[in-house]
Amino acid sequence: MKFDYLFRNVTVIDGSGGVEYRADAAIAGDRIAEIAPGIQGEAKHEIDGEGRVLAPGFIDVHTHDDINVIRMPEYLPKISQGITTVIVGNCGISAATATMKGSVPDPMNLLGDVEHFIYPTVAAYAEAVEEASPAINVGTLIGHTALRNNHMDDLFRTATAEEINAMRSQLRLALQQGALGLSSGLAYASAFHSSTEEVMALAEELAAEKGIYTTHLRSEFEPILEALDEAFRIGRHGKVPVVVSHHKCAGAKNWGRTVETLKLFDKVREQQDVSCDCYPYSASSSTLDMKQITDEFDIIITWSEPHPEVAGRSLKQIAQDWSMSLHEAGKLLLPAGAIYYNMDERDVRRVLSYPVTMVGSDGLPNDPMPHPRLWGAFPRVLGHYSRDEKLFPLTVAVHKMTGMSAARFQLPERGLVKRGYYADLVMFDPETVCDVASFSDPQRPAAGIEAVMVNGVMSYGRDKQVIGRAGRFLRR
Repeated sequence: MKFDYLFRNVTVIDGSGGVEYRADAAIAGDRIAEIAPGIQGEAKHEIDGEGRVLAPGFIDVHTHDDINVIRMPEYLPKISQGITTVIVGNCGISAATATMKGSVPDPMNLLGDVEHFIYPTVAAYAEAVEEASPAINVGTLIGHTALRNNHMDDLFRTATAEEINAMRSQLRLALQQGALGLSSGLAYASAFHSSTEEVMALAEELAAEKGIYTTHLRSEFEPILEALDEAFRIGRHGKVPVVVSHHKCAGAKNWGRTVETLKLFDKVREQQDVSCDCYPYSASSSTLDMKQITDEFDIIITWSEPHPEVAGRSLKQIAQDWSMSLHEAGKLLLPAGAIYYNMDERDVRRVLSYPVTMVGSDGLPNDPMPHPRLWGAFPRVLGHYSRDEKLFPLTVAVHKMTGMSAARFQLPERGLVKRGYYADLVMFDPETVCDVASFSDPQRPAAGIEAVMVNGVMSYGRDKQVIGRAGRFLRR
């Protein structure tokens, strides 16, 4: 048989969590045609993979790439990590189904400006993705805050029964058009005032369409156990799986409490389908939030509309220079973005190695000085945590980025190196793969990622350039 590509002598880590093995892998069209030792047959392109790992393309389950995959379809920050699929619409904010009446509310402004919100339905968003032909596949959740913004005149209260019904009907249509589920960002002021019952009512729409509920908890600080309990109650009420987004214990008073939170996960998992995602860093990044301003840890300002000149400086330095308190300085910087050094490394390790934790970057692509997770999250798990720190074997690391994620978000025939599956693949050097992006120089592609294939099209190579764009919109 004549193949398009033939990877020879690779170490296959197939994404299932099972043992690695040596084999050849043949690609025909957009599918994996054969996996076996010593495949006989010709190929247009033969790649010697001696000493290299062939794995499924990584699935970034937690992104805010909604508009960027359309505006910048090469999407180097993600494909350069070996990511072949991104899940957008997280934390309650989605470009799909969002319509703006005036200025873009926080944190929807993380996605783009008012002129970028031009996708009133999932169908319109899907069409724009297909037309842009990004380098990576895209699946979307529908944001609770986006729905609230569409149907409410005031985000700082809970919704009325009539508003909830309007949101439900829009969510139902979105799910029917292929959205993966509902996300919420209850910690943000624009959703914080919604009642648990409001979110429960929306979650009722998910089960019939086999959707999923993901949530940026109402608090990741001291009230975290109550916030987790609320998330799990919403899932039980809607009879749907729950994914806790970027699980962490934030704030110095909270450090070490992942021992408690993961114990709660253990208990709830006996009755209910719950899991989480995590990025492999002990600093977070978001818009500057007055509630998170503290002198307990460093806060670096990444952008500020009224004061762009302070990007990259610490809030403490800015406040000193301006002879005022942290909160006074914070108010003058708004709207702004920040990196918060608010986690304990031992908590990060505990969550990352928990059996049902997936990897998500949570990178913010519009940040002029982004958190390095935008470019480095996945290689960091492979290199730093798996190889160097030996937190878990490479087979487990790959599973957390591929097979587990594809199963959780119901992406059929993806996430595994398996005959007949889509040829979303990454070949990397297990000895050299690592994140190069740093807090001071964050926009740098990873080392050790040698070939990335999306839907059978070679899309990224050793010269660190995008050489193909074959991404698709993935419907549930």
